[in-house]
Amino acid sequence: MKLWGGRFEGRRDPLFEKFSESFSVDHRLIEYDLRVNMAYVRELGRVRVLTRSEVSALTRGLEAIDRYVKRNPRWAANEESEDVHSWVEARLEKEIGPIAGKLRTGRSRNDLVATETRLYVKDAARGLQKCAAMLLDSLLHQARLHKTAILPGYTHLQPAQPILFAHYLHAYFEMLMRDVERLQECYGRADELPMGAGALAGTAYPIDRLRLARELGFARAARNSLDVTSDRDFVCDVVFACSLVLVHLSRLAEDLIIYSTPAFGFVELDDAYATGSSLMPQKKNADALELIRGKAARVAGGLMNMLTLLKGLPLAYDRDLQEDKRVLFDAVDTASDCLVLAGRVVETLRIHPDRMKAATAQGFLTATEVADALVRRGIPFAKAHEQVGKLVKYCVDQNKSFAEVSEEEARRFIPEWDKSIARVAVSPELSVRKKNVVGGTAPVQVARQLASAERRLAQLKHNLRLGRVL
Repeated sequence: MKLWGGRFEGRRDPLFEKFSESFSVDHRLIEYDLRVNMAYVRELGRVRVLTRSEVSALTRGLEAIDRYVKRNPRWAANEESEDVHSWVEARLEKEIGPIAGKLRTGRSRNDLVATETRLYVKDAARGLQKCAAMLLDSLLHQARLHKTAILPGYTHLQPAQPILFAHYLHAYFEMLMRDVERLQECYGRADELPMGAGALAGTAYPIDRLRLARELGFARAARNSLDVTSDRDFVCDVVFACSLVLVHLSRLAEDLIIYSTPAFGFVELDDAYATGSSLMPQKKNADALELIRGKAARVAGGLMNMLTLLKGLPLAYDRDLQEDKRVLFDAVDTASDCLVLAGRVVETLRIHPDRMKAATAQGFLTATEVADALVRRGIPFAKAHEQVGKLVKYCVDQNKSFAEVSEEEARRFIPEWDKSIARVAVSPELSVRKKNVVGGTAPVQVARQLASAERRLAQLKHNLRLGRVL
């Protein structure tokens, strides 16, 4: 069944038929298609474009399709159609006869698909937030279990300064909370009604678009029919949000891949999320994390796909926009799966604080704290920095740590060196405690950070349960 066949005659090229169909992708919008059509039919009845009996028949037929789809999860497997909208109308005609042709009164597939896609994006944003909440929970769970564990902090992947492991986990909590907020912005920008815009110019029938917006759960009706039928900014928004979620997950995955190697040994993945080698019996590969890292690349490519798709389109609707659903669905599905999987990986991680602590003795992580101790004695930081740097160079050359260097050796480079400074040099705990500023890694500050994080996560879960805007 074609919704546009009157203008055409003759046999169509089967290759073009296959090339142009979108049903294999957009059948996922069936729930939204039926919901929007039912609301639109009721609105046409309210303004007396349709009679009561016509509204009743059309509603009855759409409800029958809805029941059929819900009873048959694989309903689309053996079906063929140009798109989901054509399939619904053809199925509706089988249910109620020729009156199904009135379903399309005053609307276009352009405003219909735009409305359905916006409803999908709103639900997807909420779903992604729920998946993110699971990972946030796992991060806080591990932070609570290992509040005192000290981890070598790195910049350039080189030893830098000691930090609390809980502080490290909280860094990813903050990244993901930004993702949650970004998804809320996606929800807000998708939260306007296209129905009533027609193909591009608006509808000639006196429907109340504000009433229809309220019925479909939209905050507002779109202000310009030409814009809203061709707008896919909201799709770019959510694909970007998914891309950035996956960038953050990819960074976490990279860290944990490194930290789980025997050379580091800070963490160990549960066997449920690792695989082995077909050749080397000893291998335990962090494949769950590597796949998350790899899938991040695909979703980022989808974002470029969307931006390139839109960059040269004249107003208003163009068939190119059919390609948006494939990118959108893949981005949402992939980000959702990766968030859930990352949450399970983090929840089941085995942490080795002793290996972390031992590693803080390598790489002179307390060097800055030694320089700061000299500053407190009145030495300019630039001079203190130089003195400590020369001592580090000497220790490297002699293959010694700060703990192994003698007071006599140290004073050759740092005349102020004494037992007090020596204690600073060998104490990652003291180094951590000294970072007692808001947002710092001192235990008292991290405790506040985690308490705040717990409250924010609890509020997020509460809002998601109630369906509230954050």
